[in-house]
Amino acid sequence: MSKSTGNFLTLTQAIDKFSADGMRLALADAGDTVEDANFVETMADAGILRLYTWVDEMNAGILKTEQHYEKMMFKEALKSGFFEFQAAKDKYRELAIEGMHRDLVFQFIERQTLLLAPICPHLCEYTWALLGKTSSLMKASWPVAGPVDEILIRSSQYLMETAHDLRLRLKAYLQPPKNKSNNGALPDNKVIASELGAVPELKKYMKRVMPFVAMIKENLEKSGPRVLDLQLEFDERAVLLENLVYLANSLELEHIDVLFASEADDKVKEDCCPGKPFSVFRSEPGVSVSLVNPQPCSGLFSTKVDIRQGDSRDSVIRRLGKVNRLIKDLSRVKLMRYEDPVLGPRQVPVLGQEERSKLAISSTSVFSINLEEKRVTLADNGLTVDIGDTLVYLL
Repeated sequence: MSKSTGNFLTLTQAIDKFSADGMRLALADAGDTVEDANFVETMADAGILRLYTWVDEMNAGILKTEQHYEKMMFKEALKSGFFEFQAAKDKYRELAIEGMHRDLVFQFIERQTLLLAPICPHLCEYTWALLGKTSSLMKASWPVAGPVDEILIRSSQYLMETAHDLRLRLKAYLQPPKNKSNNGALPDNKVIASELGAVPELKKYMKRVMPFVAMIKENLEKSGPRVLDLQLEFDERAVLLENLVYLANSLELEHIDVLFASEADDKVKEDCCPGKPFSVFRSEPGVSVSLVNPQPCSGLFSTKVDIRQGDSRDSVIRRLGKVNRLIKDLSRVKLMRYEDPVLGPRQVPVLGQEERSKLAISSTSVFSINLEEKRVTLADNGLTVDIGDTLVYLL
């Protein structure tokens, strides 16, 4: 923004367009010390939107924010006291599969209001009143930071990095194969390469050793000597097992198995290392079946779902939930089959009698498929039946 290009705003115009607090937020983010400040209108627009979407979690950013305010570094204070605070909230919301804790949400809002008050006092004063506070925000004490569990924070970072890494690998796995080209070059580590090449046990692995050395050096600069530890400070298998539902939902996978490297083949043992779990993706073939909802005014339409060998009722319902996002509570879904798999789908549904001529599929039922004939059968209590190409689901 500059006068020479004619895209400047007067202070009155800016306040009318973005509000006083929106301007203060954008100006705080424009720059610190003697660096040129750069006011960006999109930052002001985004700031207004984010100011009114406060919810959930808090982190140990109170101490950092206080230090930045004391040094008059408003951009850094905004980063630690608002953006990182919001990022922690977003992570908590994503991980809180069973719902967010109400008291923790209000604690977050209160602390976020206090941290942002020096920059956006008008909105923060209004938010403070919405929280039911009788006195002014200006009379409130600065929030006191509790003890910080660094190991717990690092285990959380490990979980998010693992989910991100798996997401990238899954994307690469799902993409069509490309012609491989080796345009990259190894880092210039001639001394390390010559010394490691002299070790007889490493000679045949040198193509893998040098990329590993480059990765370790990069991590060493970022995280310090602890990256050289052969064992993590937390049980990474336990962290993954406790968050399997989150990982499966985040990656939209049917199932995840977590195994020790000692249980895998030699290739996996070579590629697996502490803090970097090795992943193997597998896709199974299936037979496409129509799932129909005959209930009137439900907004739930027919959809196609693949039935795979060994599927249960619950696994088919979970797959349906991923295809149809309008279904919020999967426990309410009732899966049924037609008594006559040929004529049943052709009959006109009768209002109020959606279950007529249909049989419920039990939790013990197991689906089997014949890929050549595109045929699906259902086994339950020793009885095997053909389900045809259509199933029914009710809520």
